[in-house]
Amino acid sequence: MVWNPDQYLRFGDERSQPFHDLLHRVPVRSAGLVVDLGCGPGQLTATLAERFAGSTVIGVDSSPDMIAAAAPHEGPSVRFELADIRSWQPPAPVDVVVSNATLQWIDGHLDLLGHWLSFVPSGGWFAFQVPGNFSSPSHLGIAEQVASPRWRPHFDPEALERPRSAEPQAYLERLTEVGAEAQVWETTYYHVLQGPDPVLEWIRATALRPVLALLAGLGADEQAAFETELAERLRRAYPPGPHGTVFPFRRIFAVARRR
Repeated sequence: MVWNPDQYLRFGDERSQPFHDLLHRVPVRSAGLVVDLGCGPGQLTATLAERFAGSTVIGVDSSPDMIAAAAPHEGPSVRFELADIRSWQPPAPVDVVVSNATLQWIDGHLDLLGHWLSFVPSGGWFAFQVPGNFSSPSHLGIAEQVASPRWRPHFDPEALERPRSAEPQAYLERLTEVGAEAQVWETTYYHVLQGPDPVLEWIRATALRPVLALLAGLGADEQAAFETELAERLRRAYPPGPHGTVFPFRRIFAVARRR
């Protein structure tokens, strides 16, 4: 699947807030090596060099388009690498590992938490956040429409990649099992989105991507018909108000220190 950095950054302020809230809970101000797993377009990764004094920052992402978008943010202490974070290895022990809204795209990522935690020595930090809204109307609307008689013949459920997160307690238990002292919490942000069909535009950059990738083979007319039908569902679920469209978004956070 192809990521669209421009579409992803359309709601850049709203998408950035959980990243900053996550880092606020990492209680160190200087570091040697900092790694951002799933760095995306890189604008947030670059801020890590300022957040952690004296650090070298490496951003890693498997999307060539995202790495290309991140290139302008490279500098003397910031670089980006194209790689699969499931198998990527750091060049040296890492003081702080960060992952922002990425792990939900990796099947079985709970089992990989120990692998990523192993990047840091005793006393090092691993901090991540993932969406926790997969039972929300935005995602249920996609699932219901894909399964409807009109669209079911076009989709193989086994081939349709879907992001998934675990519940907070599962992250806490797993991080404890692999040797970390962890704090896990959740926050629901109430974003006020502007413009026509803003929830559709939001999910177009993330949860809707796998569906759009499959629809691309059916032609522009079919893709437009799917989006028109989905937009109607989302307008009913998230009606616009006088100041915009309120979009509740639950996020799950974890900050772990290796024992």
